Amino acid sequence: MENRILADAYNLKKLIREAEALADEAIIAMARLKQAMLAARQNPEIEVHTGQRALLRLTEAESQALSMSTNLLRVHDELSKVARVHAAGDSGVPTKIPEAVLAPVEAEQERLRA
Repeated sequence: MENRILADAYNLKKLIREAEALADEAIIAMARLKQAMLAARQNPEIEVHTGQRALLRLTEAESQALSMSTNLLRVHDELSKVARVHAAGDSGVPTKIPEAVLAPVEAEQERLRA
């Protein structure tokens, strides 16, 4: 039974890191897209308001991606708590996410939703 718990713990550790990395990649991709959109509209032949709606929608998507990233961080924190209880034999260092890190992110997300 102990081997199964450790195997599950290692699998979850791998998968949560993978999910967090994918969330980060999505945020990076959107930042690149925004940069390209802004650069394209600096063309003197393009009116300054061109693409404004698309930029607003992209900003909303970025906010949602950051929210997803924050929630994944919370999942990571909860899994770390579970690991301390059920996989105490693991010699790995548990993830400790200070509450102060999550609170400002929550406040900013609430501000953006308003």
